[in-house]
Amino acid sequence: MTKRRFAIGLAVASILLANSPGSAGRAEQPAAAPLKAGKPIKTGDVLSGELNALRVRDPKDGKRIATYQITTEPRRLPPPNGLCDLVTGPETFQLVPASSAQAAQLKSLSGKEISVKVGEVACAEDAGQISEAIITKWSLVRH
Repeated sequence: MTKRRFAIGLAVASILLANSPGSAGRAEQPAAAPLKAGKPIKTGDVLSGELNALRVRDPKDGKRIATYQITTEPRRLPPPNGLCDLVTGPETFQLVPASSAQAAQLKSLSGKEISVKVGEVACAEDAGQISEAIITKWSLVRH
């Protein structure tokens, strides 16, 4: 009885392995298209994407910081920032609230699709910055 179960299990496993996406039977898939750098972003451009609230603590005193991130298509940054050492340009942008009113505004929109008008953008360089780029000056655009 045990030998039969083992044989059935082995047969099922070999069938699953043969049909898996990484098997030799499907190796004829075309090569992926080369990645293209996103279009350039400049002051006054509008970025649209889903807003995410992030849990971040200040590395200096450990207090919680209101941090938000928008995920959008890849965009190139203007010089001297360039591509932020990325092949396609940044896709995640951290929004830095300049006031408690801006933080409250973003808190109510967390998880929703938003658009922001870019005032100032730079590559992430500090340890507390978890997005690929930082938007320090921005304004919300109503749809």
